[in-house]
Amino acid sequence: MSVDTPILKQGGTGTPDAELIKNTTTKDFMHDVIEASREVPVLVDFWAPWCGPCRQLTPILEKAVRAAKGAIRLVKLNIDEHPQIPGQMAVQSIPAVFAFQDGRPVDGFMGALPESRVNAFIARLIGDTTADAAANLEAAEAALAAGDLNTAAQTFGEILQGEPENAQALAGLAKCYIKTGDLARAEQTLALVPPAKAESAPVASARAALELQRKTPSTDDIGTLRAKLAADPKDVQARFDLALALNAKGDRDAALEELLTLIAKNRAWNDDAARKQLLQLFDAWGANDPATVAGRQRLSSLLFA
Repeated sequence: MSVDTPILKQGGTGTPDAELIKNTTTKDFMHDVIEASREVPVLVDFWAPWCGPCRQLTPILEKAVRAAKGAIRLVKLNIDEHPQIPGQMAVQSIPAVFAFQDGRPVDGFMGALPESRVNAFIARLIGDTTADAAANLEAAEAALAAGDLNTAAQTFGEILQGEPENAQALAGLAKCYIKTGDLARAEQTLALVPPAKAESAPVASARAALELQRKTPSTDDIGTLRAKLAADPKDVQARFDLALALNAKGDRDAALEELLTLIAKNRAWNDDAARKQLLQLFDAWGANDPATVAGRQRLSSLLFA
């Protein structure tokens, strides 16, 4: 007669998932966290059922811990059912995450961080510097794309403290300066890029953005330029300037539309200026930006129809 063996969901190194991620209590905290952290780092997720941000963060933590393949563990503590330990640790808001190593807390954060920031936090704990840098770059780029320039600049700066010649971080920091209008500091930052990396895609994108910003009309001119076009739809210069102003405002789709219209109607104008300008926009936006991908397809269709 055979006996069925319980099937356990496994972590990446054969560690049962129940060992990588577990719920704990006040009674078991010493075993699950303090003692366990002498083997590998342990994250403690202080949460409560009523906490919306906790429900956002916990799956991100679980995914990151599984991806670490046994290099770190996650222990979750419901503060409503077990208030003693969060009280001792002065946890005043949740979600709160503490990292324990060698029996003591060594790091932590409050609030529901995005996945890239969580990955960077864990990579730093387990000493994976490559993954840490990649996750930090991803987080910085995401903050830049979202318009959170303070977070982006700070994260790019932290990367550059460890890697002063990181071309992607230098380009990203330059873009932060460009978006704040500090073109001089953007140029100084790009001058720090090593010659061997001067033609890399992130640096080329930042240089294109810098050149673009130098010749862009003020976004305050958009209303005036639209009025000029309404009065004279054949005013080519007004349409060209409007495209640049719209891009500076962040309306890439509208800028694309104006330049494509200009190419369709007046391609030869000013030595093919509209097409050249559109290519510079693609460089500034980056090859993988949705506006670049769609724009290149539409431009090809227009030129080779």
